[in-house]
Amino acid sequence: MSSNEEYSSGEEDAQMPEAPTTSYRTIAPLPNASTSNTASPSPVADQDTSMASVTSKNATSANEYAEASSPSMSRSTSFTTASASRASANAFTPRSPQAQAAAQAQLASQQQQQASSSRSRHALPAKPDAETVSGTQKRSRVEPSLNPALPKVPKTTVEKENTPRLIVVLEQACLETYKLSSGSATAGPSMNGWGSGSGTMGGAGGSGGGRRKNKEGGDKYALLNCDDHQRVLAKMGRDIAEARPDITHQCLLTLLDSPLNKSGFLQVYIHTAKGVLIEVNPHVRIPRTFKRFSGLMVQLLHKLSIRSVQGSEKLLKVIRNPVTDHFPSNTHKITLSHNAPVQRLSTYLPTVPKDHSIAVFVGAMAHGADTFADGIVDEKISISEYSLSASVACGKFCCGLEEFWGVV
Repeated sequence: MSSNEEYSSGEEDAQMPEAPTTSYRTIAPLPNASTSNTASPSPVADQDTSMASVTSKNATSANEYAEASSPSMSRSTSFTTASASRASANAFTPRSPQAQAAAQAQLASQQQQQASSSRSRHALPAKPDAETVSGTQKRSRVEPSLNPALPKVPKTTVEKENTPRLIVVLEQACLETYKLSSGSATAGPSMNGWGSGSGTMGGAGGSGGGRRKNKEGGDKYALLNCDDHQRVLAKMGRDIAEARPDITHQCLLTLLDSPLNKSGFLQVYIHTAKGVLIEVNPHVRIPRTFKRFSGLMVQLLHKLSIRSVQGSEKLLKVIRNPVTDHFPSNTHKITLSHNAPVQRLSTYLPTVPKDHSIAVFVGAMAHGADTFADGIVDEKISISEYSLSASVACGKFCCGLEEFWGVV
């Protein structure tokens, strides 16, 4: 540290000595260097030796300062020097021509493998052969047996006699039309007696119920119901519970959506409170909303039939009374009543002959006596200890027959 003292002598504000910017180190000879070069002295080597001896004190002090300030730097420098010496030794190791040729061949094979793998990853799929397309590899279509088939409706008398079915008659259904507005043009023809005496109600049994038409399309009618026509019912002095066409709507949805109907073992008739008898085709799809159902019933009561869009088949049509004329001769007729003895369907249905159809009369009204079919039916039964709605009663009877006839 004598050199640092010489630099700082004569100055009162001494600063921390800095490491010299230039240092000289002896260069170690290369491992493969010849002995003749190291043995023969040269004037450059002598000059380096003298300069190293002159600056030995400064170099020693600089190394001590560097080690004190950063001990990790010294360790990394030594590791780098050792690795560099090993790399230089390996780099200068000569290879034989055979080894070089083998290395080149191995490198060429690796490059070929990489190129082939990249082509296989990005290659387009091969086109199928004609045999593969026409063979079993082609996507098969859905079997025709899995597609739902429409039920076959017996039409002739022989088919009705030989096919036992469930016949449901919705009695006392409230399906009446009410005229909202009338046209200003001349009066059109009457609706074949399908109206009340005042001309404002559509139904059956009335007279003089004509329709008036104008250029905009004629009179407007709506299905009479307790929600929209309370004032009209009050003026006519009728009970508000009488205008319940929604009960018929609910029963039709329950019956026509049942597996018994989809299998072709169900026939539905509607007998209104005004005496209109309507036959419902099993293929018809009743509208889900009551508003659309009302429009359909108004159209049916005025045109007396509703045809399908794709064909000439009648889905809804008004037929002649009585309803028993449309039953097969071997039909067992019953009425569901809450006052009758309770019967389990699993024990009652086996008592009916297998080749007989079953006709069930269900009241499609809010309340009232169940005497609407006393002169027709063979017996009355009750299928529950509790009072059931018309829709639930229809669904319960359909489920019982589905289990009895094996319809899944």
